[in-house]
Amino acid sequence: MNKIMIAEDDIPIRDALEELLKNAGYTTACLTRFEDPLTQISEESPDLLLLDINLPHMNGEMLLRELRRESSLPVIMVTSRDSETDEVLSMSYGADDYITKPYNPTILLLRISAVLKRTARTVQRSSYRGLSINHSKGSISDGSRELILTKNEMIIFSQLLEKQGEIVTRDVLMTALWDNEEYINDNALSVNISRLRSKLAEFGLPDSIETRKKQGYILI
Repeated sequence: MNKIMIAEDDIPIRDALEELLKNAGYTTACLTRFEDPLTQISEESPDLLLLDINLPHMNGEMLLRELRRESSLPVIMVTSRDSETDEVLSMSYGADDYITKPYNPTILLLRISAVLKRTARTVQRSSYRGLSINHSKGSISDGSRELILTKNEMIIFSQLLEKQGEIVTRDVLMTALWDNEEYINDNALSVNISRLRSKLAEFGLPDSIETRKKQGYILI
């Protein structure tokens, strides 16, 4: 059963959304700590976020931009604004869909279903050295502990894992990052590789990434 998180500060609208979703068979969570939304979103670990643009402390577009630095969580913007500028901004920041108020409940549910089905096809779960890898969430788990990687770190790790035992060139890694709308230069790639190595080492995976000078990297 998918969990939908509602980021809406208008309580009557939030309550109506929650009832609609529960009646449709979803479990729900509501954002209540608007001063620290990213932490609460991470704690709830929803399958999709319904995000209003007009939020206290940080508007929805800014929250979406911050969220996209660390997560590929599916997001549908729900807002009373109807200008093309808002829609373009939301989609450019990484929203998966956009719907304006007052919305048709049936259409909203259809869009939620469509986004979940579309993103479910890209959710990958695999393993490495007996550890569970959740590519969509960006996590590595041994069952009792969980290592959370940034979006860039998970893109790099996924590329190395897909070709485990083979050399993955810096060009391939740079292209993978660009394809995910992340601009990154050569120096930034080195920094991300270094941070990924450190995190893996702290999690009990030292020396898991080998550097082959002038060629690339190997996950062993």
